[in-house]
Amino acid sequence: MTPILSRRALMGSSLIAGAAACSPVRPNGGSLPLPAPWGAVPSARQLKWHDRRQYGFIHFSINTFTDKEWGFGDEDPKLFNPTDFDADQIVAAAKAGALTGLILTAKHHDGFCLWPTMLTEHCIRNSPYKGGKGDIVGEMAAACARGGIDFGVYLSPWDRNRADYGTPAYITYYRAQLTELCTRYGKLFEVWFDGANGGDGYYGGARETRKIDAPRYYDWPSIVALVHSLQPDACTFDPLGADIRWVGNEDGHAGDPCWPTMPNHPYVQSEGYTGVRGAPLWWPAETDVSIRPGWFYHADEDVQVKTPQKLMEMYDRSVGNGTTLLLNLPPDRRGRIPDRDVASLTAFGDAIRATFATDLARGAVASASADASGTAGHVVDGRDDTFWLSPADARDATLVLDLPPGRSFDTIRLQEWLPLGLRITRFAIDVSDDGDAWREIAARDMVGPQRLIRLPAPIAPRRVRFRTVAAEAGPALREFALFRSVAPATLPPARSSDPSIVDRAGWRVTAASAPGGAAVLDDSPRSAWISPAPATLTIDMSRSETLAGFTLTPTRHVDPNAAPPMKYRVETSIDGTTWQNGGEGEFPNIHYARATQRMAFPTARAVRYLRFAFPQPAVPAPAIAVAGIGAFR
Repeated sequence: MTPILSRRALMGSSLIAGAAACSPVRPNGGSLPLPAPWGAVPSARQLKWHDRRQYGFIHFSINTFTDKEWGFGDEDPKLFNPTDFDADQIVAAAKAGALTGLILTAKHHDGFCLWPTMLTEHCIRNSPYKGGKGDIVGEMAAACARGGIDFGVYLSPWDRNRADYGTPAYITYYRAQLTELCTRYGKLFEVWFDGANGGDGYYGGARETRKIDAPRYYDWPSIVALVHSLQPDACTFDPLGADIRWVGNEDGHAGDPCWPTMPNHPYVQSEGYTGVRGAPLWWPAETDVSIRPGWFYHADEDVQVKTPQKLMEMYDRSVGNGTTLLLNLPPDRRGRIPDRDVASLTAFGDAIRATFATDLARGAVASASADASGTAGHVVDGRDDTFWLSPADARDATLVLDLPPGRSFDTIRLQEWLPLGLRITRFAIDVSDDGDAWREIAARDMVGPQRLIRLPAPIAPRRVRFRTVAAEAGPALREFALFRSVAPATLPPARSSDPSIVDRAGWRVTAASAPGGAAVLDDSPRSAWISPAPATLTIDMSRSETLAGFTLTPTRHVDPNAAPPMKYRVETSIDGTTWQNGGEGEFPNIHYARATQRMAFPTARAVRYLRFAFPQPAVPAPAIAVAGIGAFR
């Protein structure tokens, strides 16, 4: 394998090209000389990526038809059979939600490929979809092009289907897959590598656990270089050496602030959430979250679609804190985004469009305490290629907007000129009326790629001031914009139409290894039953039902003293005396994804009593926590 390269070595030439491509423009059209950047700066492709702000994830594959989050790799390709796949409907839903692009799961951990590759038989060629002639990747790429949004692909490095996973032969296979995706489907804006690698799998019939040292096994710098050689504008996600990092959770929020810079060492989750001020790598965060609790479609989550208000909150805590928002939209078994999801997306998108339609700072007179050749007005000119530039030693510079009378606003948006680095450490916003003293209304760390400040109520001052509190060099601001927010519409309550979900009325916990077992039946993901490991729990459903399996929901919040269970063993009974094995297995990715797990019995059977054993938590913790248990027909 090639030696591990630093990210700086991989990107040095593109940094220079990126800064040159984004030279500022003076009012007279002349070129303004650039001062030296401070610290790390983005590449040209990273600059474009920052401006995408929010875009979508499409988790659609064989898991959609097996009702799982992580497939084992032994699924029959014939299970993949969407009845009404409509790529244009999916793109329309994304555009309704003001999303600027879509990333499709071309291959998830189960190894099933959504394009007709000849590299494996575990692919769409062997499915009933379009008689084996379908190509979901191609259809999505074409629909994105028609809809005027960007397209990207997710290709899981882990493959639970491949017999050669863990050997050098698999890396050759994986690189060939990447090459197909990067050369067949036009321009890509992002290529996504999942961090889940190694564990239980089918592995061509071996049915075993395989562990790998991911950085050495994949040789990430060579993989990243391959993508960039084929798709120069595509940002790569996740490992050290990639263009983008994980924010550290799947809940839709980033640190306040979330610095785009990181140390030059393997990813640390706590650092990923906030970034590290002044660190040497430009490795910005992407905030990924699903519009539903799970990443793939599950009918029992139709009543758990995030509201437009929740989507707006996540927007503010991701894009507003300097990251991008990657919002997952899972198509259902038809191959369409469900109506409830579309309604929530539309209300959210309408609010985004209405809020940011009119910049109320336009027409304001801008003046600065320190200016380089009269550039202060660039912060309100609406252009992407201009900015206010203060002298390098003006670390306390201020910029004032004199507004026309009656301009009321409650949202402030700031952007730094990134090719010159993150010069501003902390800033404040002040306001005043004619003849009045300045009063501070907000103070934050970092401007960065984008900073949103929401005020508690609209105000209409005559002057607004940006004040540098701490900086490493004189500030360079690309935008100082003011808006009046529009709240998203409220949707009517959702209703479940899934007949497979068993009503839990009358259920009760009859035995448990710790008190509080009733919490698993209270319909709240925020309350949990907590027990030392190993944990056991018995439920009386009060009546007999023919069941296909059970569901387990972890708590949505992370508790350092309790974690979801890693594995389970379940038994079923009709009379509470004679018990039948209901299966055992692993809850995949349960600690990080925090999604409801659906575990099928070996065969459907009549059940009144369920008895569970959970041997250990998913990560080291003093206890096991379970928020909910249910069942499905």
